Parts: sequence; structure tokens; C-alpha cells
Amino acid sequence: MARLVFLSEGLNGRTYDLKVEKTTVGRVSDNAFEIPEASVSSHHAEIILRGNDVVIRDLDSTNGTFINGEKITEAPLKPGQTLRFGTIELKLDTGEGSAAPASSGAPAAARKPKQTLDQTVIIPQGVKLDELGSGGGGPPELGSTTGFEKKTNRGGKIFAVLVIVVGVLLIGALAWVLLKGQ
Repeated sequence: MARLVFLSEGLNGRTYDLKVEKTTVGRVSDNAFEIPEASVSSHHAEIILRGNDVVIRDLDSTNGTFINGEKITEAPLKPGQTLRFGTIELKLDTGEGSAAPASSGAPAAARKPKQTLDQTVIIPQGVKLDELGSGGGGPPELGSTTGFEKKTNRGGKIFAVLVIVVGVLLIGALAWVLLKGQ
């Protein structure tokens, strides 16, 4: 039975058995094969079993689907090839590879165990300021007009005038009361 073996750090060694003709792969739970990773699209790809062949079809994913580092839209996946959804790497294992060494004449002690090497995945960090090539390195010049007018503080000015008028009236009324009391 064909299965996918995770190669990515943190998931290394986990497997997913391919049992049905069409398996949907994605980040959300309505997929048959859910991979809860931000680099995987919500509905990333389909895995189709056609006889003994395993075909991968990308579903217009954001970060792409790759076989051995080559971006694909639809392609067959062969045993041992590396499949990548976003930053998650997997390998197709059909179980046939483990039977081949046993049929060779080498004794079991002489055979070396197969090792899976962890690979470092480089995630792009965006564009650096010095890579922009704009020369000045600062913000772009907007010219004398930007299309936006400076906001006036008309409400604040009216409030200040009203406070002054009320203050003058209160002082006047207080002075009138004090003078009347004498």
C-alpha cells in the first residue's frame, strides 16, 4: 500500500496511508489529509490513485506543490521522490523498496539501515530595504499634493471660544455678587 512519509522537522516519520482513489490535502479539517500548517493552503492539492500510479494535482495553492523541487500543476509521484506542499516535505513509500534489499545476496548484518536526513527549509523573509534599488533608501517622494487635505480643528476652536465666554460670564457674575454684597 502506498503511503506518504513526512520529512519535515516536527513531523518527521509520521505517515499517511493512501487508501482511496482521490484524497484531498489541505490545512482545514474538511480535507481527507489535513496538514495544519500555515504554508499549506486550505485546499492545497489532490492525490489521485490511478492503478499503481500516484498522481498529484495542485488546486491553485498559494505556496505551490513541488516534486523534487520542481513546481507542478499535475504530475505522477514516484517512490522515493520528495513531495512538498508549502514548506511541508513528504516522500512516497510504496513498501516495494524494503523488499528489494532482502532479495540481494548480502547478509542482513552487512546491509546499512536506510537513513532519512533532516533538511533545512529556507523560508523567504521578504524584501530588504537595500534590495529595493530605489537609490535613496527612504520613502518615495509624494510631491506637493497628496490628494489629502489637512484636517482643520474647527470643533476644538469653537469649544475653546465657548469655554472662554462661559468663564468670562462666571467671573463677571461672581464679581457682581461680591460688589452687590458690600
